[in-house]
Amino acid sequence: MEAGWRAVACTHLEAPIPHYREGAVRLQTGTGFFRQDSRPARDLSVLLATHQVSEANRPLRWLDLMAGCGIRGLRWGLEALPETRPELELWSNDADPDRSALLALNLEPLHELRDLSLTTTSWAAERLLRQAYLDQTFFDLIDLDAFGCPNALLQSALAVLRFGGLLILASTDGRSPTGHDRPAAVRRFGAAARAHPASWELALRLQLAALAREAWQLGRGLEPVACFSEGRTFRLAVRLRQRVAADEESQLGLLARCQRCGDQAVQSLLKLSGWGGCLCTDGLGRWAVTGPLWIGPLQKPDLLADLLQIADARPVSLSSAGRRLLERLQTDCGLPVCCWSTAELASRLSLDGPPRLEALVQSLVKAGHRACSSAVMTGQLRTDAPLTVLLQQCVEPSPGDL
Repeated sequence: MEAGWRAVACTHLEAPIPHYREGAVRLQTGTGFFRQDSRPARDLSVLLATHQVSEANRPLRWLDLMAGCGIRGLRWGLEALPETRPELELWSNDADPDRSALLALNLEPLHELRDLSLTTTSWAAERLLRQAYLDQTFFDLIDLDAFGCPNALLQSALAVLRFGGLLILASTDGRSPTGHDRPAAVRRFGAAARAHPASWELALRLQLAALAREAWQLGRGLEPVACFSEGRTFRLAVRLRQRVAADEESQLGLLARCQRCGDQAVQSLLKLSGWGGCLCTDGLGRWAVTGPLWIGPLQKPDLLADLLQIADARPVSLSSAGRRLLERLQTDCGLPVCCWSTAELASRLSLDGPPRLEALVQSLVKAGHRACSSAVMTGQLRTDAPLTVLLQQCVEPSPGDL
């Protein structure tokens, strides 16, 4: 281990702390910030780690950059590694030195695992990443569970991520990418952010765009694996590619919406031209443009299917809420980009209630359009159908209603 890295010894805790059980682990959460309802995101990280182990033919190195009580690292070690495990070097870091004793105590069971090397540190995240780069220490999996916007750490994290490695990213910055703090969106994302019915999805796409730009500056490519939110935290899992894929730059674009008639349009930056007219016939409509943002896929359904198969063999690693999340994400790759709120469509048509989403999807598909329910926000439809067609389908009776 390079000079400068230090292991934190377990010291006496001042008072007993109640234990918490999750997956295959039992630990103390301490008095710091911890959310039990974030388990589906932790389940995903465990399954991604398990999938990476199943494909590995060399030693692996994982980093829990903002470890808190250490629950992710502990679950990785106890749940993701099979009996015939590859050698694993697990790094667990939290910048708060007051958490060091609790972190070391919770991770103590990992010392009993053969072929697992554990390093615990209490460094600022930026310092650890930069030192790792100087030491040429690269990671196969990095979990960056940030408070606020994580963009200041993106390039440093990607610079120490191995080719094919996974970055699991969380952001609690909800105001700027959802259009509620537009100056902050310009500062943090270099983008315009507008209020939109599919605000959670646009926040994820703005974050993906920020990640893609940082990866491209390093000459690397980016592949989204899973992107989701419950409205409070925005979570993404992406894979770093050694090279930029063919036409990958076309996945950066702009999304426009007329606040008056609700019409939407999307353009790639590579083919950017003037915006056509919206549905406002009196010429008073105006496009509100969001971006640059990611206009490519949000999920990798085949990989999510693999994760569900892994969970079938190891049910302890996936909660019922986590399963519902993965099954939902698997049904929606994130394309087409335009999403429509069924409640808004009903309001524009003065209907008594929103149209049945499943029936509307079937009608649009039968009419030759791409359509599916959004996996990011409930009550939303993803389709490439023009708004005129969409409105017409809302008022026509579905086959099940005849």
